[in-house]
This record gives sequence, structure tokens and C-alpha cells, in this order.
Amino acid sequence: MNGKATTVKTKLERGRSALGPALELVHTGRAPTRAVLTAELGVTRATAGAVAAELEALGLIQVDSRPGAAAGSQGRPSHRLAVKDSGPVVLAAQVHADGFRAALVGLGGRIVATAPGCLTVSADPAQVIGAVVEAGAGLLRETGLRCVGAGLAVPSAVAEPDGTALNPLHLAWPAGAPVCDIFAEQVRAAGLAGPAFTGNDVNLAALAEHRHGAGRGAQHLLCVATGHRGVGGALVIDGRLHTGSSGLALEVGHLTVNPEGRPCYCGGRGCLDVEADPLAFLTAAGRTPGPEVSLLQQSRDLLREEYDDPAIRTAAEELIDRLGLGLAGLVNILNPDRIILGGLHRALLDADPVRLRAVVADRSLWGRSGGVPILPCTLDHNSLVGAAELAWQPVLDDPLAALA
Repeated sequence: MNGKATTVKTKLERGRSALGPALELVHTGRAPTRAVLTAELGVTRATAGAVAAELEALGLIQVDSRPGAAAGSQGRPSHRLAVKDSGPVVLAAQVHADGFRAALVGLGGRIVATAPGCLTVSADPAQVIGAVVEAGAGLLRETGLRCVGAGLAVPSAVAEPDGTALNPLHLAWPAGAPVCDIFAEQVRAAGLAGPAFTGNDVNLAALAEHRHGAGRGAQHLLCVATGHRGVGGALVIDGRLHTGSSGLALEVGHLTVNPEGRPCYCGGRGCLDVEADPLAFLTAAGRTPGPEVSLLQQSRDLLREEYDDPAIRTAAEELIDRLGLGLAGLVNILNPDRIILGGLHRALLDADPVRLRAVVADRSLWGRSGGVPILPCTLDHNSLVGAAELAWQPVLDDPLAALA
């Protein structure tokens, strides 16, 4: 092979090896223009242009070659890059104590379509997972979009690598249910293309927030959330979920925050899981949960509409103090550079941010010298978006191979 041919081949290989990193940059909004893409990849303008063109040819992004120059800017404006609105999607599914939901999610964390959620979850995981996959398949039939993978979020620790839900405390499923295998089988049975993945719902919420929401830019991101029942936590380090040796890290719901508190489903007492979730709030407020809407929605409505009621305020302060105690312990152990709160915890932060931050600062080693920022999650349906991130990851790693 002559020198010129070798140079061409080297450039081609370099460009193709940059496809995944380039797509991830556009996917996460970190490369809005070709100039930024060039700088982030550390390649020439010609290589960045070729990479963008190939991603566009794959139907993943769109390149605006005629952007308007920004006011006061000099020189030729750079081409703008964005994910393609009509590009492929993944099926994202979530099961929780009050039902399930399916969605189609495109690149960029964009929810394209959702199916109505179900308010009853049976004790048979195969039946539930089959129903949510069929709902997603229906969305694909309606939209005619191409599916390249599927992801499922469940309210349980999911063991790696076998994908079993070890202890789905707030579902009637048996411990050790092989949810990943069931999900993959149902996806194949529905005729959907691409691999299938399963993960813990709060882990996936944290991943979504890190890439597209309140966690952007954090190096050590701690997420703590309570959705419909229980409390979960997750840690993202340098863009990757920290799941421990077998997928079971950050089970923060079973931190003891009140030794004389309520019995927990795990066999302990006073765990964050039963001291700071929606049922705990409704109980502390003296309200009997109704069947009309989820416990989470009932709790949010009380905080938004009746916070001036002394019983509601006292219940909220009780949960804030328990949550703050748990967060302070996590800060002492993990030293995150940002905390984000989801579900009811986000609503508690909104209701009284000063009290929550003061409890954490007072109880943590570093609180008085430089407290960690505590922010609300910003994405709607972040566990769904996180489930989609699992399914998109093979495409982000190697677009050519994944779409072949």
C-alpha cells in the first residue's frame, strides 16, 4: 500500500473511531456546532465534518449547513448539529408500585410518545412486563419509527450480570425474579429489534439527569429520590453509574435515620425507606391515602395546596429532618460535588430548601466550610429516560455496528 493510500485509510479509521464519541457529544448537548465538535474530539475540521456527515447519513443527527451568524460574531458561522427528530427510537419502560408506563425515546433524551400508565401491577412479573412491552409495541406501530433497543426500569436492586430483581419490596413479585431475561424474551416476542436491558429505577433516573438534566457537569453526582413507594439512591462518577461489585451499591433506603421508627420491609426499623417516602408523609400528616391517584401525587398535592395547614407543615418538617440526616451521612461517606433530589424529595426541597440544607450542613463534616449544592431533578419521567439511555448505549459506543 502506498503512502497516500495509507494516509487515507488512517484518516478513515480515525473518523470512524470518533463516531461514538461524536454522537455522545451531540446526544448530551455538549457539541451544538461543528466547531465545538472539532474542539471536543481534538481532530481537524475536515475529520469533524466527515464524522458529522456519516452520523447524518446514518439518520442519527441533522447538520444545519446554513445557520445564521450570531449577533456580533465574526467569520463564517459553524454548522449547527442536533439529533434527528425523525431518527430511530428505543422503547423505554418503567414498572413501579402504582403501575407502569411505556414510551418511545429518541436521542437527546427526547420522549417521542408515551402510552397511558396502568394502575394495577399483578404478582406475575411476566404478565406485567409483557403488558408494558405490548404498550410500547403499539406505539411503534402507530408512529412507524425504527426501534433499535429497549430498556426497563424497576423499583428493585438488579443484580449484575444476571439481571435478577433481588428484592422488589414494593411489588408482590418473588425475590430473585429474572426480570432482564423476561424483558428480553417479551421484546423478542413482540418482534422488536435491538438488545434489551434492565436497571434500578433510581440508578437510571440519575443517569438521565447526569446526561440531560440537573446533574450535567457533575463529576460525583449523588441522586436520592422517592417515587411511589420507598427511597432509592444512585451515584454517577465521571459519567458512569457506580453500581458496586454486583449491581447492588447505593441502597440508601436502608440507612437508619430513626432507630425507634417504623418497621421496615427489610426487617430493620426506622430506615429512610419508611421514614421519608409518600406513605410516611401521608401518615405523618394524618391523611388516609385514597385510591384515585398515586401516593406520590397525593403527597405533592398536599404540599402544593395545603402547606399552610399546621399538620401538613409539621409532617413535611419531620420528613425533611429525616431526609437531611440521611443525606448528611451520605455526604460524609461519598463526598459528592452535587446532590439532586427526585419525586417527593424534590417537592420537600421546594417547600423548605433552607431547612433541608441547614440539616445537611449541620450534620455533615464539610457542611460549615463549603456545603454541597442540593438541587431538584429537572426531567419529567427521568427513570424512563434513563431506561432509554441503557438501550442507546450500544449505539453511542459504536453506531456503525449497532445499526448494521
